[in-house]
Amino acid sequence: MSRALIPVRIVLPALAIAAVTGLAACGSTVSGTPRAAHSGPAAAGATTTSAPTSGKARPTTPTTGGSVDFRAEVGDCVTLGGTNQDATIEKAGCGSPESNYRVVGKAPTSDQCVSDADSVYYESRRGKETGALCLDRDWVVGGCMDIAGDDAKRVDCAGSAVEGVRVLRILQNTDAIDACHSDGFVYDQRRFVVCVQDM
Repeated sequence: MSRALIPVRIVLPALAIAAVTGLAACGSTVSGTPRAAHSGPAAAGATTTSAPTSGKARPTTPTTGGSVDFRAEVGDCVTLGGTNQDATIEKAGCGSPESNYRVVGKAPTSDQCVSDADSVYYESRRGKETGALCLDRDWVVGGCMDIAGDDAKRVDCAGSAVEGVRVLRILQNTDAIDACHSDGFVYDQRRFVVCVQDM
């Protein structure tokens, strides 16, 4: 049995379709949303806020999937590491120093996860995917993460990081980066925005 992870990179959505089609089956890096956007000075204060709804229904992430030996439920947090061809995954307390991803869905195959998931962990047998866990970074308001490299890492906000960000707010029911008054990550399919500032 092989295990793989697919880190999702920040690039244009058009490239995401080509990358997912060409690379998902071999467990390589996949490009796609969420995308980073910049729009003005950083906001002060770390609060969670809801923006007005647009009346659009939010897509749902599958909650049942195929067969994955690692047992996790939607909402559980994990430590994801290793390589694309030999991933490691362990349960971790959400918001803990060890946690870098939260399970947001389960699916029979990695391509059935929502397109704006940050990463995917899947297992395969004889070259065929047997199940997938759809993952988002374990964002914590007021906390910091280094999002450089294949796997996000929780870091001390007073320390240094290659591509460190502090989470200011998580806005639900919107895909408008303007609501952040700072940089952020837009999850346009599930309609929420994580507002961040550089460390």
